[in-house]
Amino acid sequence: MKHTYNITGMTCGGCKASVEKYLGDINNVTNVSVNLEKGVAEVTMEKHIETKVLKDALPEKYTLSEKKEEKKEIPAVDFGEEFEKSKFEQLKPLFLIIFYITTAGILLNYKNWNWSSFMLDFMGLFYIVFSFFKMLDLKGFPDSFRMYDPLAKRVPIYAKIYPFIETALGLMFLMRFEITIALIITLVILGVTTIGVTKTLLDKKAIRCACLGTALKLPMTEATFIENAIMIIMAILMLTI
Repeated sequence: MKHTYNITGMTCGGCKASVEKYLGDINNVTNVSVNLEKGVAEVTMEKHIETKVLKDALPEKYTLSEKKEEKKEIPAVDFGEEFEKSKFEQLKPLFLIIFYITTAGILLNYKNWNWSSFMLDFMGLFYIVFSFFKMLDLKGFPDSFRMYDPLAKRVPIYAKIYPFIETALGLMFLMRFEITIALIITLVILGVTTIGVTKTLLDKKAIRCACLGTALKLPMTEATFIENAIMIIMAILMLTI
């Protein structure tokens, strides 16, 4: 354990060396570091030593006293406003990513605009980008995902392979390969996740969303529900068109 004490009476480097020597000779003291300018000594000890013992070890010209921590005043804060601000700040990465994915989808199709093509590109880019963030921490992601996804709770291996499923679905949409199968799988996996997200929101549990893996700490909020709902609606539209 380490304690800090105020030392008065020191005037030079010799005084500093003397204080370090006297305090260092006390049983159970393992290290003494004195700052002459600040007039303090940091004493590392194996077990607690009474302040009186430390005082008695020093010559009369030196005075030792415990250094008390200064109490800092906490400014008044409007917690409602601060909470909303922090909530928006935490969700900003999610909003930015969706904005960029949408912009990319528009740019890929603006010359020969086609809603079906735009939605396929959006869904493909969505899966690729979101799976990338999950890939950054393949060990930590499953634990976060299992906290709210019903299927991941029951089938642990599902949480581990989920990032790879997203990557595969993203490639299928972008390459226009077996689109119907990819759409059905999207409805199933995102439908299950949305059920878990909805239950979490209704229970008002404060947990981390794993939609962007563990690299970005996003709270589980209505935004996560909306994000999944957009993909589910797109999948339904694509299957019915």
